[in-house]
Amino acid sequence: MGDARGASHASLGPMDRAKREWPTWLALVVCYALWGLTVAYHPILGWWVIVPGAVLVAFHSSLQHEILHGHPTRSAALNEALVFPALGLFIPYRRFRDLHLKHHNDERLTDPFDDPESFYLAEADWQCRCGLMRTLLAANATLAGRMLIGPAMAMWGFWRSELRLIAGGDEAVRGAWTRHMLGVALVLAMVWWAGMAIWVYIALAAYPGMSLIMIRSFIEHRAAETAPQRTAVIEAGWFWRLLYLNNNYHSVHHAYPAMAWYLLPSRWRAEREHVLRRNGGYLLPGYGAVFRRWFLKGREPVIHPLLYRDDAARGLDER
Repeated sequence: MGDARGASHASLGPMDRAKREWPTWLALVVCYALWGLTVAYHPILGWWVIVPGAVLVAFHSSLQHEILHGHPTRSAALNEALVFPALGLFIPYRRFRDLHLKHHNDERLTDPFDDPESFYLAEADWQCRCGLMRTLLAANATLAGRMLIGPAMAMWGFWRSELRLIAGGDEAVRGAWTRHMLGVALVLAMVWWAGMAIWVYIALAAYPGMSLIMIRSFIEHRAAETAPQRTAVIEAGWFWRLLYLNNNYHSVHHAYPAMAWYLLPSRWRAEREHVLRRNGGYLLPGYGAVFRRWFLKGREPVIHPLLYRDDAARGLDER
């Protein structure tokens, strides 16, 4: 299965590939057009600007995810240019790309040391946290907490790590942030030109947009002994499927990471039984079920349940 990943696109010529990738091109055009209209007409929308603002920031993040996996063109530089405007403000595309591709090492999924997208802590790290931080981490294990404080906690940890890398002389990280700040400046200049207060954009678009992305990441992985059983499938409604560009079929995406988003539903239908055998039946009937079960209840412990004290201490020493 691994050798066939993305083969349907890799074998296409430039013109055929461009024709087949029309859904991604359309999604990009619609995203930027609606974002521009939302910013321009925010006085009419008032506080309701949070609805299209947050949705479009989250949708742009989904497009970044699609692009880092090699769509809609074979040119990484062109693909990156397509998402240069940093609608979400907080995370550089190149850092998202590099860390997310590292996340696709399925054998290390959910590992708090080796998976950069893991929300678990090793026991040794938990023991180092103060009481307030433990309370916040416990709240962050609920869906309500993940949406409310999850973005702030994720940014705090991510920015601290990035600053250490930059201070240590990592030129790739420095360059990623330099490019990102240009994309941020472009977005904020357009926001200012449209007469929207920058704090309003941050509070009613960028931050809640990240909260919407947190809903997806809240449920898509779990700690399990075998790698295939760590990744979920959520049979979501059309809104969530479009918002996440079918990344709700997450187990299928991890099996075929180079497959374009619009091909994932048919692959899921064709391989449903096989996927569920591989992932141990990690299937949910929609994001509504996620809200009902875990909005105020922790889904899993903060401490990684399969990482033992000796492993945690060794990993901490190796940092």
